[in-house]
Amino acid sequence: MTIARIIEQRRGQDVISCDSTMPMRQAVALLAEKRIGALPVMRGGSVVGIFSERDVIYRLAEEGEICLNRPLEEVMTAPPITVSPSTVIDEALSLMTRRRIRHLPVIDGSSMVGFISIGDLVKHRIDQVEHEAEAMRNYIQTA
Repeated sequence: MTIARIIEQRRGQDVISCDSTMPMRQAVALLAEKRIGALPVMRGGSVVGIFSERDVIYRLAEEGEICLNRPLEEVMTAPPITVSPSTVIDEALSLMTRRRIRHLPVIDGSSMVGFISIGDLVKHRIDQVEHEAEAMRNYIQTA
């Protein structure tokens, strides 16, 4: 199963993103308003980084509230680690575990076509295991 299957199920839902020049304060407000943990950071139509709750915590610990006025391009995690729609879900989970990240932009050619979280992948994996277990129960009951 590939990442394309997950982003297919989200057709019509826009990916919430922000511009690299956006002040950190505004991005923090957007994270809170949308109740999300990270945002892809864009410049000229391309993903140039990711801004996450971790970035907020690290910057506040290092600099205090003065960092809230800085543009995202100065505080984001860059370069972004990305996957393609053809990436197998287990490969993406492994990548996220190895790199200790929780969000991945999905890039097709030069365009971002989705943004997935580790929660999205784990949910899909749990659904798959439950489906396989149900199929096994049905098989045992009819055998």
